[in-house]
Amino acid sequence: MFKKILIANRGEIALRVIRTCREMGIKSVAVYSKADEESLHVKFADEAVCIGPAPSSESYLKMSNIIAAAEITNADAIHPGYGFLSENAKFSRICQEHNIKFIGASPEMIEKMGDKAMAKATMKAAGVPCVPGSDGVIEDFETCKKVAKETGYPVMLKASAGGGGKGMRAVWKEENLQAAWESARQESKAAFGNDDMYMEKLIEEPRHIEIQVVGDSTGKACHLSERDCSIQRRHQKLTEETPSPFMTKKLRNDMGMAAVKAAEFIKYEGAGTVEFLVDKHRNFYFMEMNTRIQVEHPITEQVIDFDLIREQILVAAGVPISGKHYTPNLHSIECRINAEDPYNDFRPSPGRITTLHAPGGHGVRLDTHVYAGYTIPPNYDSMIAKLITTAQTRDEAINKMKRALDEFVIEGIKTTIPFHRQLMDHPDYVAGNYTTAFMNDWKMAPPEEE
Repeated sequence: MFKKILIANRGEIALRVIRTCREMGIKSVAVYSKADEESLHVKFADEAVCIGPAPSSESYLKMSNIIAAAEITNADAIHPGYGFLSENAKFSRICQEHNIKFIGASPEMIEKMGDKAMAKATMKAAGVPCVPGSDGVIEDFETCKKVAKETGYPVMLKASAGGGGKGMRAVWKEENLQAAWESARQESKAAFGNDDMYMEKLIEEPRHIEIQVVGDSTGKACHLSERDCSIQRRHQKLTEETPSPFMTKKLRNDMGMAAVKAAEFIKYEGAGTVEFLVDKHRNFYFMEMNTRIQVEHPITEQVIDFDLIREQILVAAGVPISGKHYTPNLHSIECRINAEDPYNDFRPSPGRITTLHAPGGHGVRLDTHVYAGYTIPPNYDSMIAKLITTAQTRDEAINKMKRALDEFVIEGIKTTIPFHRQLMDHPDYVAGNYTTAFMNDWKMAPPEEE
């Protein structure tokens, strides 16, 4: 087992990993930029090393500084969390070269699944259902036009190196294809330094449902059931739940075994997520695989009583998995609390938190690195907390979330708490009747007069 783990991340996920390390008797090292000096993950770790100024490119993405921090503290493993370098094949390879265990996917695995066109081809070979479309990267616009005609409109153009909705364009008619092709390539080139595009059939009224998997060094994998991530804004998830209100026993089994097949085909090691689009007829199609822990992993932990970070560490240390597939026996919902103004097009709202009152009680979990007096820097993702409620039924979990959101007080900045509170009362959400288009069709009620 590892003696000391460096967490190459910040905020709530860094604190989350530190807590499990402490429980396992493993020393932890926090790294931080100058903007994060007062963050809780810095205060709670056994050691902390400043790795640079506020910009991510000079700190959390600076591989040489992170490796140097691991070497001077004698860390024998690095946990990358999510985002930043968690799916960076070069960083995974550098860790190998420095004899530091990367608690994540191998460089080969990241390369294979990180490129979406290559991932789709791999999943087709594994026999996992894939969305109809191009076989890999589209070479030129003439090929693009031909593939679109064969696939049938509507289609979705996607950046091969993409993520977070960058380089994606829905096209409903052939006359709009060329403009979409050119703008998507430009956006992809600017965001990822790569303008390779592929195409898929646009799935109408889709739900975004993902399956949590864990694989070990023997090539064996298991699934830990699903999470429904369909409530999104500009392809960014806002809230998640498990089990999905759309799920049937047969669909869960079919999707779970497809995800296991995918993981075992590539001999995946570690915690990962196989993401699917599910149409209104409950046909499901492989979308992508995330070779890291997910933001929304706590809801899976809550419904099956399972520490996914601990499992990541054990698998990385060579401990085999149990091989058991899990079915949720409770219901859990996660609301991502962002420092954003939901009444002003979700504009970022960094600044100093003057007052914070955290909700509590049975079935309420709060993962956060902020506190009263903490200043949220403008340099990073705006998520400042994850509020999770767990209960026997979905209705109870929603009611518990309403109560917890009513208790949650953050002053000094704007947050998405009012958005989530309205969402929990929305009749379509309460009925479990929503798709990835939910946010296109709903506008929040204005704030009440004080």
